[in-house]
Amino acid sequence: MKTKTLFTIAFTLLTACHSGQKNEPAASNDSVVATQQPTQQPGDTAKLAKEEAVPVDFFSKGTIESISEVAVSSRINEQIVMLGVEMGQRVQKGQVLARLDRTATEDRILKGRAELEHAEYQYQNILMGQGYKRGAFDQAPENIREMARVNSGYNTAKAALRQLEHQLTYCTIQAPISGVVTQLNASLYTAAVPGETLFRIVDTEHLKVCFDILENELQRFEKGTEITLAPISFLDDRHYARITAVSPVVEKNGVIHLEATLTPHPHLKPGMSAIIALGHIAN
Repeated sequence: MKTKTLFTIAFTLLTACHSGQKNEPAASNDSVVATQQPTQQPGDTAKLAKEEAVPVDFFSKGTIESISEVAVSSRINEQIVMLGVEMGQRVQKGQVLARLDRTATEDRILKGRAELEHAEYQYQNILMGQGYKRGAFDQAPENIREMARVNSGYNTAKAALRQLEHQLTYCTIQAPISGVVTQLNASLYTAAVPGETLFRIVDTEHLKVCFDILENELQRFEKGTEITLAPISFLDDRHYARITAVSPVVEKNGVIHLEATLTPHPHLKPGMSAIIALGHIAN
């Protein structure tokens, strides 16, 4: 309970003074809590002093984020004829989420095959016109055959058919990553417009916590440094992470952005706020 009280006090102070800290880059090397002590009420100071069981001197407010988040959209403008996903549903990479109408594309493929057959007939006629017999076209020099393919339109027809056959795969929309559907804009029998998001998938199994420190605190944070965090929704929780990224740039307000990877937990969700402490803190 003492630790929970300390996290609660830290969160209150951070919420009230977070923006003020960012606008004062010339702050001392004291902790976030220490820099706020002059504004505390006497009762609050005494309460902090009693928390000897939790000897920490750094608190910050952070945000839990997903390492991977993808907006899924269609590459072609066709009607959605199958929608197999709902808001909040967990999906696996490669899972079919939607299917688009294939009719128009399949019709174009049939036409493309006919055009390719016609071009191939023209190709054979050109070679036979130069004295090569049917079934023995491979005896013609490669440059002669290539010229015949170009003049007959064979190369163009073959490339167009290959493109149409590949476009047919766009009618099946699969999940590019494993995760949870957090945004659903698609609906059955409506048109899927290229570039417009159908649904958004967030990977909740790979999380990070992002937070800022003052530049004069940078020496205390490096890659591999362990931090403790408690989500504000579950202040009794303790989750541990290690710094994996330190911004190489100091922002104008004198802060540096840090990121640390987290082990997934049912209480941890992207977008959630958390209290960050330096080091390992027990309950």
